[in-house]
Amino acid sequence: MKAFLILEDGTVFTGTSIGSKKEIISEIVFNTSMTGYLEVLTDPSYAGQAVCMTYPLIGNYGICHEDQESLRPWPDGYIVREISRIPSNFRCEDTIQNFLKRYDIPGIAGIDTRALTKILREKGTMNGMITTNADHKLEEVLPKLKGYTTGRVVERVTCEEKKVLKGSGPKVALMDFGAKDNIARSLNQRGCQVTVYPAFTKAEEILKDDPDGIMLSNGPGDPKACTSIIEEIKKLYDSQVPIFAICLGHQLMALATGADTRKMKYGHRGGNHPVKDLETGRVYISSQNHGYMVDTDTLNLQVAVPAFENVNDKTNEGLKYTGKNIFTVQFHPEACPGPQDSGYLFDRFMKMMEVSQ
Repeated sequence: MKAFLILEDGTVFTGTSIGSKKEIISEIVFNTSMTGYLEVLTDPSYAGQAVCMTYPLIGNYGICHEDQESLRPWPDGYIVREISRIPSNFRCEDTIQNFLKRYDIPGIAGIDTRALTKILREKGTMNGMITTNADHKLEEVLPKLKGYTTGRVVERVTCEEKKVLKGSGPKVALMDFGAKDNIARSLNQRGCQVTVYPAFTKAEEILKDDPDGIMLSNGPGDPKACTSIIEEIKKLYDSQVPIFAICLGHQLMALATGADTRKMKYGHRGGNHPVKDLETGRVYISSQNHGYMVDTDTLNLQVAVPAFENVNDKTNEGLKYTGKNIFTVQFHPEACPGPQDSGYLFDRFMKMMEVSQ
């Protein structure tokens, strides 16, 4: 069956329908990873977005449920050049086509993803529609696209109740703004007892549980939409508990301490982004997924200083907070599979908790 991808600038791509046949409007973004498509699909940070994979062949090793970053996929839609219908992998448990259908996610295959990516790079991220309706009328569709917003997506992806991963080491409170499973797993593998809290948990409840450290997770959407969460993070900042934050958590901590964030032209999404440690000069290859960034021009340098920088475009990739046991990064040190160069940051967090005890 034919499918159509309509962008808000009026561009229309024609391809083949994959997954669900339902019609969706979403923010269209692209990811440059060559592998890890299942991790991309199950990353809660993609809630409210439709993902274009720039690598031309997707699905060739099938679906391996053990590799999922959450219990279900989160993107509104999926866009690929070619989808493999006969995967080959000894771990394969299903096809990506069946996976998309099971979770009612529509997609489109057979389009020129290079052309789509060029449009998004030149004009910036924009909204789009995936539809199988061959009789669509642009004059009716375009106003709908221009009016779409992702909304309060953190509410959709956070856990419903507190849960605990047992461990014999330090107690870590993990704020779930859309946390990938491997964040909790990375801490648990280091011996931590990890308690995962819903995103809107009050700071008083977390501090009452007397954690040795606090982790602020990744998540979807505009950080400025998380007004009530930012208020609670300010209270956590004022405590003396060590804090490590990733991605959305990094942005929320910056907002809680007086800095500003802004939307990027097309964001960073992929597994090969170089980041420089500004203290040592060493460069690490990182996995990233974000469309917003901390504006370092708005930083109070008595509160926080830049700690990491993107080598490609010089945007901020991390902050170190002055006089506090707090550091935050924009990239994903827990990413798996993918670059694990920055996994040492979890060890740094472990040492921070040891020193503060």
